[in-house]
Amino acid sequence: MNGYNIKKDQVETVLDKKFLRLYDLHYEEGRHYFDASRRPLEELAASMTEEEFKKMLPDAVSCFVIIEKDGEEPELLLSYEYRYPTGRFLLGVPAGLVDPEDKAKENPLLETAKREIFEETGITVRSDVDKVSVVNPLVFSTPGMTDESNGLVSVVLRNPDLSKLTQDGALGQECFDGFVFVTKEKAHNLLKAGVDDNGHFYSVYTWAAMMYFLSDMWK
Repeated sequence: MNGYNIKKDQVETVLDKKFLRLYDLHYEEGRHYFDASRRPLEELAASMTEEEFKKMLPDAVSCFVIIEKDGEEPELLLSYEYRYPTGRFLLGVPAGLVDPEDKAKENPLLETAKREIFEETGITVRSDVDKVSVVNPLVFSTPGMTDESNGLVSVVLRNPDLSKLTQDGALGQECFDGFVFVTKEKAHNLLKAGVDDNGHFYSVYTWAAMMYFLSDMWK
């Protein structure tokens, strides 16, 4: 396979902030490619060996949360979260960064998913009742400009106590505006429309969650 083997000495740090870095990849003499990343230089995907690349953990986890109650139609749990780059509340899934503490555990993606669901919904995932599994260990958001990635995790909540649903656990700059319970018919309509009930576009992870829900892959 043709490509460019980026070495660490071919990477110039242009911007280095807590949650965002910008790198100049000198992939060829006189030629450059810019990469916006959450990762420090030593963890940059572009300069990883093939073995390191195949073992890398994602930056964050996006959760496909499905509610399954006895005798009732299953529903996908979504919520409205304020997304600063768009200046609006967008329909989305519970999601968050993989913390250093998560990385040290046996199943980092599952641990991140459980923590984020508790923080953003108030629900504790029960290991003896609910079903938690990895849908995809790592997908890139848009590799044309960033190596940012998400692991996709399915969480099937069986007969959960929805009276405990809350968004009071929001941290830092997080801001939410309610939950949305999506039936299969509703998911089909949202996918066909391409926008939510407010006429606003949603993220590719919301699209993926609805497609996963409709496909019955979670069963």
